[in-house]
Amino acid sequence: MKMWSGRFRQPLDPEFERWQRSFDFDRRLLKYEIAASSAHARALKEAGIITSDQLISILQGLDNIRELAATSPEFLDDPEAEDVHHFVEKQLVKLIGDLGYSLHSGRSRNEQIATDLRLYVRAAVDQLRASLTDLAQVLVSRAEQAGDAVMPAYTHLQRAEPVLVSHWLLAYVEMFLRDTDRLGDCRKRLNLCPLGSGAVAGATLPLDRRKMASDLGFDGFTANSIDATSDRDFALEFVNSLSLLVLHLSRWAEEMILFSSQEFGFVHLPESYSTGSSAMPQKKNPDLLELTRSKAARVIGNATSLLVTLKGLPLAYNKDLQETQQPLFEASDTMMALLPLVTGFMKDVDLDLERMQRAAQSGFLNAWAAATYLVQRGVPSRLAHETIGKAVRLCIERGCELQDLPLDELRGLNQAFNHDFFGCLKLNSVLASHDVPGGTAPSRVRQAIADAKQKLESIVEDVHANA
Repeated sequence: MKMWSGRFRQPLDPEFERWQRSFDFDRRLLKYEIAASSAHARALKEAGIITSDQLISILQGLDNIRELAATSPEFLDDPEAEDVHHFVEKQLVKLIGDLGYSLHSGRSRNEQIATDLRLYVRAAVDQLRASLTDLAQVLVSRAEQAGDAVMPAYTHLQRAEPVLVSHWLLAYVEMFLRDTDRLGDCRKRLNLCPLGSGAVAGATLPLDRRKMASDLGFDGFTANSIDATSDRDFALEFVNSLSLLVLHLSRWAEEMILFSSQEFGFVHLPESYSTGSSAMPQKKNPDLLELTRSKAARVIGNATSLLVTLKGLPLAYNKDLQETQQPLFEASDTMMALLPLVTGFMKDVDLDLERMQRAAQSGFLNAWAAATYLVQRGVPSRLAHETIGKAVRLCIERGCELQDLPLDELRGLNQAFNHDFFGCLKLNSVLASHDVPGGTAPSRVRQAIADAKQKLESIVEDVHANA
């Protein structure tokens, strides 16, 4: 029996019926549907619609459906079920008889799917925040292991200044901490229960919305039934957050691909996350990194699909909203599969700290420190910049570095140069000159590592509290 067939005389066109079904993909919501149905059943009992014995039968039936789905995958092969809500009703009636139809008293599929999706996204947020924390902790651990090793930092993909390797790794930690916070913010906004909203105007029975929300772990209930049944902001916000996360992962992957090339040689790819060439025996290809980079297009496409689906919908529920589920599921699945792989890669990847260190000692990475030397001796910044630029040009013509220029030639450019100039050009001095919060001075980076650890501990506690 269809959940809506009483008004109709003719059956659906078979092709249309198959085409419009959503059970093939929304069956993954089964456990959330059962949880929400159980909360609704308890509210029906409290409202005097069903008896205590009937409630027990309904709850036992729902538990049986959950167990059958977990133990017998073929149980979910139902070519007649229109959606997950229809499937649960059908199976419940099979198990407990016509009493199963009473479960739908005072509710609509519009509020059911809104509730199921919020429960799904909430669980996905918790899992992804845990995975992100794992990744960030690995990056912090690798930063600690790198110690005071140095590498070039780049702007415009040209060597710019030396930084600690740990400072570079912590840049990604900051990105992933923001991603974790964004997902946490999304969770706060979505954690309101639509149950009791009915089809559009609110339930027609005196259901205790606060109790249903509490039973399902929500912070409260939605304030407006029209909005609650048509809102998918939480899904869009979630997938947009995943778009930013996968964008960060794509930038990480791109940099790792560059740094693993022979031209850079800063990174040696772990064989456990690489493949070879069917034609060239010498190749070790960065497949995980390249696929990570390409997954960004998929997740960003999912976000775009949600935006375009929602942009023209009048209030309240429209069947178009069924099309928001697959982009949501696909984006979530993509990130859940990807994050543990990226974490494993970062555990196994070999950073060539010696080569990085050598690369940081040539290419005029100390030029800004040299200009700062002049500024500290009263030379206006723009004139100091020009003076060092001329010195660099001399070095390029001679094939040497700044520290190789004789003092008398430097004084020919500016009388402010003295013997102590050469000390400020040394790598440790250049690093130490960036002694500001957020800078790459070793003492500042050690503090940044400690701060990152503290932030991650707080996030771990929050994730565990929500579990």
